[in-house]
Amino acid sequence: MSRREDFEAQPFNSGSVEHGSNNNNAIMNMPFNDDALRICHYWMMEFHLADMAQDTKASTLLTGAQIIAKTLKRQNVTVVFGIVGIPVIEVAEAIIAEDIKFIGFRNEQSASYAASAYGYLTGRAGVCLVVGGPGVVHALAGVVNAQVNCWPLLLLAGSSDTYQVGMGAFQELDQVSLCQLSTKYSVRPPSISRIPSIIEKALRTSAYGRPGPVYVDLPADYIQGKIESDNGLNFPGPIPEPPKSLSDPASVQAAVALITNAKAPLIIIGKGASFSRGEKEILEFINKMGIPFLPTPMGKGVVPDSHILGVAAARSQALAGTDLILLFGARLNWILHFGLPPKYNKNVKVIQVDIYPEEHHNNRRADVSLLGHLPLIVSQLQSALPPSYKYPSSSPYLVELRQKIEANIIATEKKFKDDELPMSYHRAFWEIKKRLPAKDVVFVSEGANTMDIARSIFDVQEPRCRIDAGTFATMGVGMGFAIAAQVHYPNKRVVAIEGDSAFGFSAMEIETAIRAKLPLLIIIINNNGIYKGLDTTDYTAIPENRLPSTALLPDVRYELIAESCGGVGFLVKTPEELGYAIDAALAKDLAGKCVVVNVLIKPGGNKKLEFGWLQTLKPKI
Repeated sequence: MSRREDFEAQPFNSGSVEHGSNNNNAIMNMPFNDDALRICHYWMMEFHLADMAQDTKASTLLTGAQIIAKTLKRQNVTVVFGIVGIPVIEVAEAIIAEDIKFIGFRNEQSASYAASAYGYLTGRAGVCLVVGGPGVVHALAGVVNAQVNCWPLLLLAGSSDTYQVGMGAFQELDQVSLCQLSTKYSVRPPSISRIPSIIEKALRTSAYGRPGPVYVDLPADYIQGKIESDNGLNFPGPIPEPPKSLSDPASVQAAVALITNAKAPLIIIGKGASFSRGEKEILEFINKMGIPFLPTPMGKGVVPDSHILGVAAARSQALAGTDLILLFGARLNWILHFGLPPKYNKNVKVIQVDIYPEEHHNNRRADVSLLGHLPLIVSQLQSALPPSYKYPSSSPYLVELRQKIEANIIATEKKFKDDELPMSYHRAFWEIKKRLPAKDVVFVSEGANTMDIARSIFDVQEPRCRIDAGTFATMGVGMGFAIAAQVHYPNKRVVAIEGDSAFGFSAMEIETAIRAKLPLLIIIINNNGIYKGLDTTDYTAIPENRLPSTALLPDVRYELIAESCGGVGFLVKTPEELGYAIDAALAKDLAGKCVVVNVLIKPGGNKKLEFGWLQTLKPKI
């Protein structure tokens, strides 16, 4: 006889409760004897078992918001960037309950920029959570930026209830169709129970092959709906590492023949090499083969800029003089002048290494196409080259490049010594450069002149430690990128060097950084305009209806934004003041503080506009 049956089989003494009566009152009023104790014990067990059954039932009932959060946790997501509102507040709170960091931004554009940069820096999709309708429209800026830069990004967005489709619901928009144009995968899960598998597929799609953005639509009735955990609900494990492939051995041998016969070979290192974590293999290849290299703006640091074979300081001459280009994760787009004359010799040969088949032969036919995982292919090339091969350091090509580099360094150093006030770009950058540590610095840069000049002045010694406006040349990415970089690199100093116009796109994210306790160093190069501005005298002398389209208000006090939010701000006008501000920002006294340094430089109102990247589009202003 079971213990429960034993209790039920015992006779009741006089005064005991009858079946069907109020058992609680009866137990309380019954005589205090052994039978009473046994019956009391029995009913206490009954109530406890009933409570346990209810608790168990409640614990297995999950909301859609909880399912989303648990799925992200299962996929090893550690941070989500976004902005909350109806209906995704519950999702954000569920994410926080799963010990996933949620960083709330002031604008969906910056949130999506941050998530895309986080994907580039980590190698796995950054996650962005926004509301539907206008929230998705704003976040598309980061989605398209991720698409063009080939960065993994997962955008999650709320949407109106499924039963209200076509009724003019709150912020109703066909977001799945909208996002199909700029994503690898855009989907609404068919049911709440399919949310985990759909998110897993989205993350996998984002990371596999050429990385890119994906979108998952989350209707309000999914988010607030509930489902039993054992009702077909399955949380897939973390996505496996993307498959990695070698290239065709015959193509590798064809590449070897081109390399050994080249008189002036040049390796171009793109951000694809950085994303693929190819730094070890590429550095070993360059050291062993002695071939000079040229990094693209975000390829800087894959091989340290201080390496003797780096020829970035003679970029134009290196491109014009080479007879063989090895494209390591770089694309022949506008940044590399499409690989076409007059920037290149019309007879230059190309070995193209890329993971994406459709990228091969774009703009210029590659002589050898090597498809696959870049680090593996670089090792393939090294193994296939004759052990005795090494490009001679005394070759005319290298000798001429070194001479050009020395001449350019001398010319640049003269600009560093310009004492005229207001400061020039070069003088301001020199004061900053000589105070920053050589390592453990992550550079974020945006703005036309600011970004272009800074690229050639600030050396990058480590991979994935410089991010800028990128292939899409997007302005407004700086603050989102800087926040993402500091989250990923808590022990490095993130230095955002911003043009004043570019900074204006996302200035209120200063509050986001301070709220998140991120010790960013933000340096605003303030020339009062877009490309070039006007000083106070010239600005006030021009009638309002005749102000140039490039003009901004002169001497805006951007540093006060930081101060008003609890950060630290410096306004500087001289090299001495700039030096003091940078030293103070790096000192222990301000450790953990977000610092904004507002640097007033020459407006450049009479300066001729020059764009090193563009040969045909030169505004006449």
